[in-house]
Amino acid sequence: MMRAATISARKNPGHKTVVVLPVHYPRELFTAMDVHAVELWGPPGPPRGPDAGRIQPYACAVVRNALAFLASGGADAADAALFPHTCDSIQGLATLAPDFGGWGKPALRYLHPKGEDGPAARAFVRAELARLADELARLTGRPLAIQRLAEAIELHARIDRLRGELLSRRTFLGMADPALYRVLRRGEFLEPGDHLAELAEAARGLAEERVQRGVPLMVTGYVPEPMTLFDSLASAGAFVAADDYAAVGRRVPLSLPAGGGDPLDTLAAKAFSMPPCPTRGADQEVRMEYLETLYRRSGAAGLVVHVQKFCEPELFDVPAIRRRFARIGAPLLYLEGELEASLSGQVVTRLEAFVEMVQAGRKAP
Repeated sequence: MMRAATISARKNPGHKTVVVLPVHYPRELFTAMDVHAVELWGPPGPPRGPDAGRIQPYACAVVRNALAFLASGGADAADAALFPHTCDSIQGLATLAPDFGGWGKPALRYLHPKGEDGPAARAFVRAELARLADELARLTGRPLAIQRLAEAIELHARIDRLRGELLSRRTFLGMADPALYRVLRRGEFLEPGDHLAELAEAARGLAEERVQRGVPLMVTGYVPEPMTLFDSLASAGAFVAADDYAAVGRRVPLSLPAGGGDPLDTLAAKAFSMPPCPTRGADQEVRMEYLETLYRRSGAAGLVVHVQKFCEPELFDVPAIRRRFARIGAPLLYLEGELEASLSGQVVTRLEAFVEMVQAGRKAP
């Protein structure tokens, strides 16, 4: 089942659906209010219509494709769209979509926290959560039920634990990367309960001993598109031992806040328990320490930096990543894309050559 099918399935009983732009947003709030969140990462491939040209060509493909997709009617079955303040381009899209894209439905906004934790930051996030809850209440016609939110927080905590286990114990999972990432990314549009069931099924494949025998690599970037990247890595004899994609690994909390108190306070605390992410204004040195720790702990033998062209938050950190991993002697491959439908032959050749080089380095005395 894909995005369009899940939207249709939810629309039949009359539930509301919201299209969500990347990256970070309070999924628990949507679940508690019985709103189906369907994430829009572009979509990949050529823009669906001419409206991508309404945005300057030096904006990222995620934004250009999203505007074209909305304008072409790709999300007409949805009832609203949410634009988190991931970057200025996505936040600006909240205005451009109604003005240029013909999006006549509610354009919701969510200002997630930027920078470090603290009392003022927690208060700001809590206020944002309450404001978004009020907007969803107007959309659905019913207010937020605190008990439902507490239940949704527990449900998503179970999802987060399983996603974290699959990623942290990757070498013990007998599943190829293409299949694993299909499961992980289906959480972008499946009902949470359905996603939890698929994750639990995948986790049953975790073994007691290491089963992955290829070249272990770490990946970092915005979104793993095209997904054929994983097919190419697998064909070259490599696998992803550590993930720092904004769409995947950076959305698994490093720790889960203790429950039992005010659910809105719990959600606000969770916002500061996520891995460092440039889209949330993370301290660059803190992020470099995190990336090096993740790399060493996973046993990775090389790093693939895979970013979308013109993605300013990700690109700001690339020079620091290059310096840090050069200092520790880690092989690094830099890939830059524009949400292509598939990898070019040139990129596939570069991936194969990189894996071969890393493998030779591991065998050298």
